[in-house]
This record gives sequence, structure tokens and C-alpha cells, in this order.
Amino acid sequence: MKRLIGTVLLFALTLLAASCGSNSSSTLSSQSSAVFVTGEDAPLASVVGFDVTINSITLNGNNGSPQVLSTPTTVDFARLLGLRSPLGFNAVPADTYNSATFSLATPIISYVDMTTTPPTLSTINGTFSPTSNSATQTTVTVNFPSPMVVGANGLAGLRIEFDIRQSVAVDGNGNVTGSVNPTIYVSAVQASDPNGLVTDLTGGLVSVNASANSFLIQGPYGHQLTIDVNSSTQFNSGWNINDLATPAFIGVQGTFQADGSLMATYVEVITESPSFLSGRVLAVNPSAGAVQQITLWVGETSADLVSGVDTIQTIDVTDVQPNQYDMCFFNNLFTNALFNDSTVIVGQRIFIGGSYSSNVFTPQMISLRFQGVYGTLTPNSVNIITGNIGGFQLQNNALIGYSLGGAPLTVGTGNGTLFINTTGLSALESSGSAPVVAGGLLFVSPLTNTPVMAAAVVAEPPQTQ
Repeated sequence: MKRLIGTVLLFALTLLAASCGSNSSSTLSSQSSAVFVTGEDAPLASVVGFDVTINSITLNGNNGSPQVLSTPTTVDFARLLGLRSPLGFNAVPADTYNSATFSLATPIISYVDMTTTPPTLSTINGTFSPTSNSATQTTVTVNFPSPMVVGANGLAGLRIEFDIRQSVAVDGNGNVTGSVNPTIYVSAVQASDPNGLVTDLTGGLVSVNASANSFLIQGPYGHQLTIDVNSSTQFNSGWNINDLATPAFIGVQGTFQADGSLMATYVEVITESPSFLSGRVLAVNPSAGAVQQITLWVGETSADLVSGVDTIQTIDVTDVQPNQYDMCFFNNLFTNALFNDSTVIVGQRIFIGGSYSSNVFTPQMISLRFQGVYGTLTPNSVNIITGNIGGFQLQNNALIGYSLGGAPLTVGTGNGTLFINTTGLSALESSGSAPVVAGGLLFVSPLTNTPVMAAAVVAEPPQTQ
């Protein structure tokens, strides 16, 4: 499997830390601590793939410079918007760390032309800017806003955001040139922080230990991760730890623990089908009524369909039954009314599971997935009903804006919505046309018959460091 990691890039680099903040310490322990890394990305219109190989990530401390990632790993940053998925977990000495150095290589940029039918794909082998080490290799050192203090016990993480909008050069007409000047934001987080939660981890089920309330999945980049559950863990309808069995493809949300495992808040059995495609919807046919064909930018696949990754595929979904449409982490009559064969729209992130035989993929189910949408806040559009129940409008110039014909996207929020780098709807009211990322589920409103997003998270991008 390739690139099972999320959209505004948040690399979760997990650290065992006694504390994580601005207070530095000169006292070191002989014990090692652990680090988790997560990633996010801020997107650029039309760019659907931005593959960069991370050769290494090195923490720079007062007393040493340990690597928290040493195996070259290719990451599609364009998929990580508003989502957080683990990149690594490693041990580091107790110390105060002030920055991180990234060794990067071979950027590859993929973008779509939506004016053709069906949409067409172009790929550029990017080059790093002239100030870099070379056209295909570069190192970038990023200072932390506050020092990361790592002690002998505890757990903390490193949140990394790769800003594609600032990193990928465009010409006067907005066309991608291929020149890349990496712009990266880094901050320390605790596992329980909103910025530290893992919101988009998917993988194949390897084994189940129901008596120990845990299971093992094959996660991103070949890593196997142990997932723990407890009485507070919520499974999607019809499932529990005792029902899990291979083969199955699993989605997890939760928090890192000190031993590198995750305590699951939500567990979803996405499908028991052995084959799948996942990505962004570029076109549907017919444009109204029950969909028969879906044109998809494929961002991830099962191993038997890996040749389809980073391509545009048109999938015949005529035979997918109406009761085989569902929303991630939910599956009931209400959600089926919101997402079904008549409400698949351009811009949605979906998962198509099925079987593969004699070089033919046969779809059997379709799941609506969490995704992020970047845009600018429409001034005076914030609507507050009570607390954070209400919403706002977001002007997007990528796929969502295309599907809306240039109109803004309506984003709905609730008291359970996480607001990051802003305190809530009342703060957004005075933000003018500030840039905003909304992460959640994109569906068609039964009231207006237009795309809307139910937001699980709303974030203002980090300030330049």
C-alpha cells in the first residue's frame, strides 16, 4: 500500500517527554524518551499530488542532535489537509530541542486540468530553488516557536506542516512551474492536544487479541501499529473488538501512548473487501441522479491495485447497492440519506472497496471520508446560533470551488468542533477574509441541494516562523 497518511500535513513524531513547553532545562536524564511525528499540508489549487522524499528528520538540542526519522520515506503532502496521521515513533535522549532539520529529495508534482472531459493529469519532476543544496536534494532547518523540553518520562509529539501554497512556485497565470522552495512549520504538541490527535490512520488488519482489548494493523509506510481499545472506544455500527477478523481494512482515530501504541477513540471497519481505491472525485456521470461512473484521482490503493496510484481512473459503480454507501465512522439510515448514489459530487474524498480478478476491479462499496478544505473566510458570513453551533462560508479556489461554480462553501460547526489557532465562531467573526482550513465530511445538503461541510475541526494556518 502507498501513502496512507493524511491532508494539511501533520507529521506525528512522538516523543516521550516529561514536559513540552517554553521552559528550558539543563538537567538531563540517562534514560531515552520517545517521539511521535504527525503531518499536515496547506494546498495549492489544481495540485493533487506533491510527493517529497524525506531522507531524515533531525532534532537539534542543547546537548545533541538525534534523528527521529532515518529511513527515506516518500510522502504525498497534497493529501494531508486538515488530517493528522502518524509518520514515525522513535526514542530520543532527554534534552531541550529548539529546531528540526529536514533532508528532502526528489519532489514530484501532479496537477489536474478540469477543463477537459474527463479531467486530465500532468506531472512535473520538481526542482528545489537555486539556494538549495542541489536541484533534487535540500536541507531545511526550522526553529520551534517554543523549545521542546523532553524529560525521561511522559509523551509529546512534533507537528509538522508543509505549506504547498508557499513552497510551489507558479507563474503569472497561476501555472505550476516546478520550482520548489520548501516552507515548513513545526511545533511541539502533547498527545492529548487537539493538534496531537491522530485523526486519519487507516490500514489492513493483521491480528486481533480480544482478551487484551487490542489489535494490530499494517499502517502507513510499512509500519505495524498496535491499537488499544477500552470502554470509551466507539466502533461503527455492528462491530466490536470480538467481531474483528481478517481480512479487513480499518480506520482509527485516537492518541499516542508512551509505548508507541494508540488508544483508539473511534474504530471503523471500512470494508472486508480485499481491494480498494481511494482519492478525490473529479467527475461523476450522469451529473444528476444515480451515479454510474466516478472519475477519481487515485491517491491510495491496496497492494493488488498499486499500479493505479497517482493516476486518474474512471470506475463503473452501477452495481454498487444503495445500502453499500456509508460515511466514515458512521453507518445508519440517517447517514445513508445524506450520502448515497445520488449525492456523490466533485471534490469529495471517497473510498471504493471491492474485488480484483483477471485484471478487473469490481466495486462493492463506497465510503465518504474525512477531508480538509482550504480557503478564505467570506467576510460577514459567520452565523452563531449559540456557542459554536452555527457556521460560516469559505471561498475555495480548488475542486470544491469548481464544483460550486465559484460560489463559497457553507461550513457547519457545533460545540464539538475543534477550533485550532482560533477560539471559535466568535473569533472568526472579526477575522475578515482570513485563511481557514475546515476538516470534516462534505455532502449535499438535503435542504439546499448544494455541497456543505460538517466540520470536525476548524483551523487558522500557523503564523510564519
